[in-house]
Amino acid sequence: MPSPVGRSLVHRASTRVILSCAAIGVGGGLFAAGAGYVAGLIAGIAPMLYGLTIGSHFLPSAVALALLKRPGVGILTGFIAGLVGAAFAPHWILRFLGTGLLVGALLELPFFVTRYKNWSPWLYYLAAGASGLLLAAGTFIALGPEHYAPWFWMLYLGLFTLSPIVFTWLGRVIAASLARAGVARTLTTPG
Repeated sequence: MPSPVGRSLVHRASTRVILSCAAIGVGGGLFAAGAGYVAGLIAGIAPMLYGLTIGSHFLPSAVALALLKRPGVGILTGFIAGLVGAAFAPHWILRFLGTGLLVGALLELPFFVTRYKNWSPWLYYLAAGASGLLLAAGTFIALGPEHYAPWFWMLYLGLFTLSPIVFTWLGRVIAASLARAGVARTLTTPG
């Protein structure tokens, strides 16, 4: 049976992790809210460039996973970012919450498969690229290939795949900067 001191340390660490996810999620949610309005504008003016904006949903979960390296932080941070984004665009509440949860889960999937023991950089990019491709395939099917020219789809699907990779890279850069500043010194797991 663990001592009361041991339990309080675990509880305190869990609270710090949750609060860290909340802070990252709020920042990411503010960014996603702005990006959501930009996405609406792009969808109306130049829909073939819409894929550029999808990566903004990957940023908060990527920062949390790269900084904290703990199970569940990508999903929790994505959900919190969705809540914050929805506060600024209530008409998109399901979009923000669903996308936050989905992206968090998709980014965490390779780490879950490795039982959160392998945090290699290539796993982040594999998850982001595969997620972008999956989301691109979903929109391709939903919109119907017959509605746009092949060049449109090539550009659209390419941006849908590359944007999450770029925003995941940016999230890892932000996480590395935060780690150098000592933000998560006592929160990360060894390895």
